[in-house]
Amino acid sequence: MKIIDRYILRELSFPFFMNLGIMTFVLLLGKILQLMDLMVNKGVTVSAIVRLIFFLMPYFLLFTIPISLLLAILAGLGRLSADNEITVLKGAGLSLYRLLYPIALASGLAFLITLSLSLFFVPASNYATKNLLFTVLRQNASVGIKEKVFNDNFKGLLLYANHIPANGKSMEGVIISDNRISRQPSTIFADRAYLISDPESLLVSLRLEEGSTHIIDMKRKSYSKMDFSSYDINLDLESSLGEITKKSAKDSTEMTPAELIANIASPGGQEAVKRELSVELNKKFTMPLTCLIFGLLGLPVGVRVKKSAKARAFTMGLIIVLLYYLAQLGGTALTETGNISVWLGLWFPNFLFTVAGFYLLHTAAQERGMSIDDFRGRLSSLRQWLGRSG
Repeated sequence: MKIIDRYILRELSFPFFMNLGIMTFVLLLGKILQLMDLMVNKGVTVSAIVRLIFFLMPYFLLFTIPISLLLAILAGLGRLSADNEITVLKGAGLSLYRLLYPIALASGLAFLITLSLSLFFVPASNYATKNLLFTVLRQNASVGIKEKVFNDNFKGLLLYANHIPANGKSMEGVIISDNRISRQPSTIFADRAYLISDPESLLVSLRLEEGSTHIIDMKRKSYSKMDFSSYDINLDLESSLGEITKKSAKDSTEMTPAELIANIASPGGQEAVKRELSVELNKKFTMPLTCLIFGLLGLPVGVRVKKSAKARAFTMGLIIVLLYYLAQLGGTALTETGNISVWLGLWFPNFLFTVAGFYLLHTAAQERGMSIDDFRGRLSSLRQWLGRSG
């Protein structure tokens, strides 16, 4: 590796790792607040919280690595351009295409890392996260209960709590729809309720205080009410978790490419489900390609930054990221609804931005810009070509 390649890579390394750390921390921050609530108010152990954070990292890195790479290229090359070092390199006989070598190396390494994350680590971490949450729920049944939300964590019961104190040990203003006995469904109102769980037997007792039970028999056209000061309901957490596990043994985000291909090729099945699996399979390859596309776009955009290199590079990077992911989200949404094919919805944004990257690289290498009139002319030509194609 020549000196210029090492010099450019060193110029990119610091902003890359700095952006990677900051953006990953920002994405984790929203989850950390929820996890801290589980630890402080719900009694979840510190080891479980650390494991949950560890399992969330691969999915976050799938987004933060390409964005950090783009911002690093724009900041690094923007600094070189602002200090006229790019001009010196050109004067020494190096073309812009030669500067692509270290950028291509950095983008290739980022691509390989994100590809391994997408194919192997993200599905495994998603599945491990679900299993860990089930384990936490077994140990503390109140973890999944939220105030002012209808909770169906327990088989045959629909539970609503108007208020849950900060300590999470009780519930106030409780309403329960008990459908365990289908012939006599009942509605229970209670001022307070406590969950008493036994992790070993997976049995949970719901102790209600100061309430009443209401039963309506439609056949006999009768109504009965029972007031109580204390009333216990035994809940079978094991059967509830068993049903959840069977219902969602593995969803599309938890499957490896081989499992997705096997499910798509299996006979029968709903078209919408197979379309969802196909979308997830293609995303495992289109998302890592973002590193190569951002590397291609970053070089010609970065060398044009002359003044206020850091601020302008950051702004340009955000615009590129916003446009790219909006195109990806739009294509994915149209694909999932069945309006367009999977290949068009997921791969066309990559193709479009790749063509734009090569065009910008060519114009930057020829040291010529693109005026507003040129842009309008090319846009008019594109419309005419689309009209003839249609």
